Amino acid sequence: MTPVRQVQMTGESHLGETLPEPEVKTFGEYLTDALSKTNQLQKESDALNAALAAGEVEDISQVVVASAKADLALKLTLQVRNRAVQAYQELMRMQV
Repeated sequence: MTPVRQVQMTGESHLGETLPEPEVKTFGEYLTDALSKTNQLQKESDALNAALAAGEVEDISQVVVASAKADLALKLTLQVRNRAVQAYQELMRMQV
């Protein structure tokens, strides 16, 4: 009986629609990126609130949208943190 060999088919399109390999990130890198984006949104919201208080903003909807984005990002970050802590506690309760 001969061993079965797996055949891998790869190719590149001559039309240019072949996508490059996606960048592989660890969970920690995703988490770090998300935290920095949340911090950036919070800073943008604070800057727009300060500009509104100084009378430099003509359209208040920009301030409201920025505040809503920052609030939503913070809530999502807290939920991810809560789930991570919950998963850690569950692992610690497991009997070995």
